[in-house]
Amino acid sequence: MKRQPAVLIVPALDEAPVIASTLARIPAGLFLAVIVADNGSTDGTGPIAAAAGAMVVTRAEKGYGGACLAAIEAVPAETEVVAFMQADGSEDPREAAELLSPIFDGRADLVLGSRVLGRSSPGALLPHQRFGNWLSTTLIRWIWGHAYTDLGPFRAIRLSSLRAMDMRELAYGWTVEMQVKAVVNGLRVLEIPVTYGIREAGVNKVSGNAKASVMAGARILAVIVRLALRAR
Repeated sequence: MKRQPAVLIVPALDEAPVIASTLARIPAGLFLAVIVADNGSTDGTGPIAAAAGAMVVTRAEKGYGGACLAAIEAVPAETEVVAFMQADGSEDPREAAELLSPIFDGRADLVLGSRVLGRSSPGALLPHQRFGNWLSTTLIRWIWGHAYTDLGPFRAIRLSSLRAMDMRELAYGWTVEMQVKAVVNGLRVLEIPVTYGIREAGVNKVSGNAKASVMAGARILAVIVRLALRAR
């Protein structure tokens, strides 16, 4: 497979049981580097990822967006595209090439892997996740006029476009901030169907925890409100 000037970022928090198998499934030679953004793990996730061949960037302060931002600062100078994928094995890294191609072909600046358009294993997308996706994408359509189907974390974006967004979100509002700013900045956005499965081990830290789900949902809505007020 042809190596592209792209880097894959994998935010991870206490994913020791699955991180090695997740990294092993990434197609060899597709990326210049795979960066695991270790977000303060205490179970040895970072050393396991390093032993599996990943570059590891550590950010002790918890926060999905903050981990992503820390990893972005570590990408090689020749990087043109950055992709993001979860560490828990729920996404198929073999589909990453399909996220990259439209950007390198000049057809898109941001490519989103939509779990709604694709195939999800039974129980992978829980009812409250589907409702949260629907509510957030509906608000984006009403306020900014763009019809997204999902806020899925499996995505790729041109690095120059991402830097121009001046991303600020440090928590779970990272995905929605990127999608809103993509519309505001006039990026060419493409959604493609991706497969989505149940995590390989353990319980999802957000969707599998009622309190965490409510907090993440509130954060996402807060980011939408903040960006909407800024646009007025």
